[in-house]
Amino acid sequence: MKSIDKMAVDTIRVLSAEAIEKAKSGHPGLPLGCAPMAYTLWAKQLKHNPSNSKWADRDRFVLSAGHGSMLIYSLLHIFGYDVSIEDIKDFRQLHSKAAGHPEYRHTDGVETTTGPLGQGVANAVGMAMSEAYLAEKFNREGYNVVDHYTYVIAGDGCLMEGISGEASSLAGTLGLGKLIMLYDSNNISIEGHTDIAFREDVAKRYEAYGWQVLRVNDGNDMEEINKSIEEAKKDTKRPTIIIVKNIIGYGVPKKQGKAAAHGEPLGEDNIKEFKELINWNNEPFTVPEEVKEGMKAFREEAEKKEVRWNSLFNDYRKNFPALAEEWDVWFSDKVNTEELDAESFWTFDKAMATRESSGVIINRLASIVPNIIGGSADLAPSTKTYMKDRGDFSPEDKKGANLHFGVREHAMAAIGNGIYLHGGLRPYVSTFFVFSDYMKGSMRLSALMGIPVTYVLTHDSIGVGEDGPTHQPIEHLAALRSIPNMTVFRPADSKETAAGWYLAVTKNDGPVSLVLTRQKLPLYDETGKEALKGAYILKDSEKENPDVILMASGSEVELIYKASAELANKGIKARVVSVPSMELFETQSAEYKEKVLPRNIRKRVAVETATSFGWHKYTGLDGEVISIDHFGASGKAEDLFQEFGFTVENVVNTVIKLMDK
Repeated sequence: MKSIDKMAVDTIRVLSAEAIEKAKSGHPGLPLGCAPMAYTLWAKQLKHNPSNSKWADRDRFVLSAGHGSMLIYSLLHIFGYDVSIEDIKDFRQLHSKAAGHPEYRHTDGVETTTGPLGQGVANAVGMAMSEAYLAEKFNREGYNVVDHYTYVIAGDGCLMEGISGEASSLAGTLGLGKLIMLYDSNNISIEGHTDIAFREDVAKRYEAYGWQVLRVNDGNDMEEINKSIEEAKKDTKRPTIIIVKNIIGYGVPKKQGKAAAHGEPLGEDNIKEFKELINWNNEPFTVPEEVKEGMKAFREEAEKKEVRWNSLFNDYRKNFPALAEEWDVWFSDKVNTEELDAESFWTFDKAMATRESSGVIINRLASIVPNIIGGSADLAPSTKTYMKDRGDFSPEDKKGANLHFGVREHAMAAIGNGIYLHGGLRPYVSTFFVFSDYMKGSMRLSALMGIPVTYVLTHDSIGVGEDGPTHQPIEHLAALRSIPNMTVFRPADSKETAAGWYLAVTKNDGPVSLVLTRQKLPLYDETGKEALKGAYILKDSEKENPDVILMASGSEVELIYKASAELANKGIKARVVSVPSMELFETQSAEYKEKVLPRNIRKRVAVETATSFGWHKYTGLDGEVISIDHFGASGKAEDLFQEFGFTVENVVNTVIKLMDK
């Protein structure tokens, strides 16, 4: 007779194969190969409670190799999460909880959205950093209210992606001892054997990163897998990679160990043969009663673990009421808007670059939002993102709120996602705007998941100057604005920058990109909270209906503001509209949008030191866009603005020509 463990593994394999076959789409190779190690982890080591997938002290599990999604759906179903057998049958169908790749907030028990390979590895690093930071903050002797591990299953493809190398290198440097990666080493990718493109010694690479390296030579040996995880937990100074030799598509003679097992249904004949080999005589989509009973017993024990933790936390609340109160705030996603609304938050005494005013605001937020945490990709002195008196997160001191990611932009963004997904912290990350190219995959996932990671992106235009076109963003505003659910905010002065940060720390359903200048900008009397509407009338003409509407974001607001005065001297009445965020403006009422940009005023000019893409929605067929639809050049910022037409004179002349049409 089969053991319950063996029967559960077979159930995972069969359910996965059947769901993929029914969908005529999916990746059976990973679930069949990884089922023993995944089940062993979930049944023997993972601290989780299927009755409450949001238990604060649960272990985190990330399937970085998200194409093998039927593995996690099978696990979630048999362990008793809110994934039914009907959901399994609807794998990859519209509205099914069993989507093609695991999706955060879409499926109970899924900790993060994984799809692009390697993202989950970096997310897991962020989760492990959160656990370490929160443990230092909240734990007291006898009260380890934060004490859990982060596990990730990654495949060959994940470890080929550069993002996993960036993140793993940082994890080793930081000594994240409660991060454990199970590496599905099966030597097969879509194109065939990994030898064609991936011959490195992964063990040596991870040793060089500073990880503990363990090996399991037979991926079906659940006892050895369990022992390896136990061994991994003993090393509290280093993250651990367990290299598990698996066979892709295990158990299907015509497919196992071949690329054909990776990303296509097995075929009914192969599934029939597989079932015969493992003596599976059940109807399709069946979970044997013995497995159900075993999982019921597991859930009962899991619930007891949370009950014990709840009891511990109740005692903690009595003994450390101030800390417990902070815990409630940190894990609530709520911010004290009273302090954000205070005049002191919006007050600045001089003109400055918006990257500088952002730095001032970050340090104000450090006391208003106590769980704010963040840093840069080796650029904090330039992006002005360092918080005074908040310490540095390091191998020696996990209490620091300033994070140092090194020159690792892509991993930084994905780690930021993981930090938020863990719960309890409000992350920001920063780099030069032009390097958002390196971060785009992770920024897109922030938006897809609807999570409030703040991206501080400085040096936002040709104003970078002598560094030249490699460092001068041109198409980047359009690129970020094109991401659904990404709010891009490019402020014109310090008070608009305060508005951008106000948005970033109060918005809980998506990321915000703050796009900031290197060069100094004026401080306007008329700016302020109105910027939260995305576009507003900064300065109006004396006439009820202006002759022309001037629009700009960021540093170019100064040009249209000054141009309006010169145009007034020529008898042309101009309305000046600051547009820090197109996305926010689009959420306003039709009445408000008509008030700011009346349809009957067709003479319009938009100015932005970026590609014109996207502005024609507001300028219309009769308007003009002063933009830069080509790359920049190396030279002094003031010379570049003159060279490419970003001058008051050019704005005025453009308006005059427009008036003559």
